[in-house]
Amino acid sequence: MRILIILFLALFVVACDTTSKWKPNQEAISEADSYSDLSTYVKRLTRHRDSTSAMFLSGANGILPKEDLSPTGKLKYFAPDEAFRIKATFTPIENGEVIEMQTSTDRLPEYRIYGTLAFKLGEADLALTLYQNVEQPDYLFCPFKDLTNGKESYGAGRYLDFKLKDLANPVLDFNYAYSPYCAYNKEYSCPIPPRENHLQVALPAGEKRWH
Repeated sequence: MRILIILFLALFVVACDTTSKWKPNQEAISEADSYSDLSTYVKRLTRHRDSTSAMFLSGANGILPKEDLSPTGKLKYFAPDEAFRIKATFTPIENGEVIEMQTSTDRLPEYRIYGTLAFKLGEADLALTLYQNVEQPDYLFCPFKDLTNGKESYGAGRYLDFKLKDLANPVLDFNYAYSPYCAYNKEYSCPIPPRENHLQVALPAGEKRWH
């Protein structure tokens, strides 16, 4: 009888040993610790990329086909590089023309040519045109191409976004450059960067090509 009681108590202890469920995830700790070694800027950028990856790969935004979804997957990015976070000079274009921007489909959204952002990269003096969304005037759109397109980044170009308040102290941060939805799903209609925003330099920063 005593043996049976001892065996019963032993089984009870094993069944109730749930300490492994509450042990901290060592991988998560390592990742959290790695953030402490990064600059504040890179921490913020990394968190932004992680949350964007989670939104895409979980299927939360409905962009990726089901076969590409992954609970642990991540989008592809160039390594953070503060050299591609560049102060710019904004020049407004008075009474800018409203254009129909070409897209990957026959859709022609209207944008007003709003101004230019001039900047320097190495020895090159460059500029990008900003476009104002006619339906959302506080939203400024900067589609561009560079020499990484079709090789390391999406062939049709990438985008940057701005708000009007950003123009008080404008910064072109190519680490936040992102691919259009068409890079992931050809069913979407995506603006094509106008020729004036085709840069003849490589910008290995921001989002890489998906496939």
